[in-house]
Amino acid sequence: MTEIKFAWSELGGDPALLTRVSAVEGKGPLSARLPVRELARACVGVCALAAAELGARRAGLARVPAVRVDDGAVAAAFTSERHLRIDGRAPTPFAPLSRFWRTADGWVRTHANYPHHRERLLKALDVPEDPAAVETALAGRSALDVEETVTAAGGLAVALRTPRQWAAHPQAVAVAGRPLVERTPLDGAHARALPPLPRRDAEAPLLPAAGLRVLDLTRVLAGPVATRTLALLGADVLRLDAPWLPELPDQHADTGFGKRSAVLDLTADRRAFEELLAAADVVVTGYRPGALDRFGLSPEALAERRPGLVVAQVSAWGAYGPWGGRRGFDSLVQVATGIAAVEGSPEHPGALPAQALDHGSGYLLAAAVLRALTERSYDDGGGGRCVRVALARTAAWLLADGDGGATGAFAEADAPDPWLTETASPLGRLRHARPPVSFEGGPEDWARPPGPWGKDTAGWAP
Repeated sequence: MTEIKFAWSELGGDPALLTRVSAVEGKGPLSARLPVRELARACVGVCALAAAELGARRAGLARVPAVRVDDGAVAAAFTSERHLRIDGRAPTPFAPLSRFWRTADGWVRTHANYPHHRERLLKALDVPEDPAAVETALAGRSALDVEETVTAAGGLAVALRTPRQWAAHPQAVAVAGRPLVERTPLDGAHARALPPLPRRDAEAPLLPAAGLRVLDLTRVLAGPVATRTLALLGADVLRLDAPWLPELPDQHADTGFGKRSAVLDLTADRRAFEELLAAADVVVTGYRPGALDRFGLSPEALAERRPGLVVAQVSAWGAYGPWGGRRGFDSLVQVATGIAAVEGSPEHPGALPAQALDHGSGYLLAAAVLRALTERSYDDGGGGRCVRVALARTAAWLLADGDGGATGAFAEADAPDPWLTETASPLGRLRHARPPVSFEGGPEDWARPPGPWGKDTAGWAP
């Protein structure tokens, strides 16, 4: 329970509530050299506890409902994209140009799943869209040269580092001085108070986020996991994307449960966005720090127009330090921070058994939103708040044992079938992971399946 205790403390939670959490340990899920299983259990556990705490507060319960964290359910959820099936079809894996490549002095990992990232990578290297051509171009250059050249072109490439090499990097130094979950006040304004929850019907689940309106401005993967969790708990989650930046279909299917999806041009459709913001309780953003500021979407600008708002942000490297404005993904953060070297070696890099930085950060962000709402309820409905998580900071937590001395036991995992289910949807019949967030009387599944990307109306549910 050490990891749960730490994460709950970072969220500002009452330590006495930790007695409400119990864990069901499974056989071998998320086996790795680093304590991935413990991190995953902690992130889901504190999210469930934050949900139970808010539910008790709104429903007037005498005590917080008991939380149960099942390692099997957590492992299935942390690998949900692998278990997804759409009418029996398995998801499309990483694109051919998203992988490790040998360089003249080591390794780099690239990310080119999105077309615009792929185009920038190829332009930076001045090669055609041919893996053999990329391999040849990279083999004659240093890893750091590739990293800087591709990054300068707006693409994504990161050199492999060991934990000790990363610890000496200025970005790692900046990350190390930050809390796991950053929580700062935005204003002292009166916010819309969430109404008390009605007396529970034995047949109806306790939905702590019922009536909450969440604007979801996130992509890949931590942000959508956070908002998918808020939707599970009863929030009205409206995901907004630019019309020219479609989401990858399989990723949308995996993370779209419980939400509605609409497209909106933040320049041309500004009035529509401001109307949505005027009635929102939470705005969640997942773009690189500063990318949305030009649209007036910094936390301060949002709070000025919607006092009392909770703004939640997730980024790869953190909103600070020399890499604060860089793009990034879970796989790249694993490489830069030394996780890939620990899970493999500097000569043959490996990877975590899940995109655990993404999933873990997503549950932490959802927990931070829920805790912010609980705290605000004790402040007479006042006070906007900003909460932030960063994949690099979650990675630092995972690597907290130093240079990778952890030796988690590798074991054959239990079959995931008990934690998978099937749901009919407008996208087809979906096989998917069940929600891992579980507390007494809470929801067991999402109220709605994902629909086609961008096809919903950009408005709140009646």
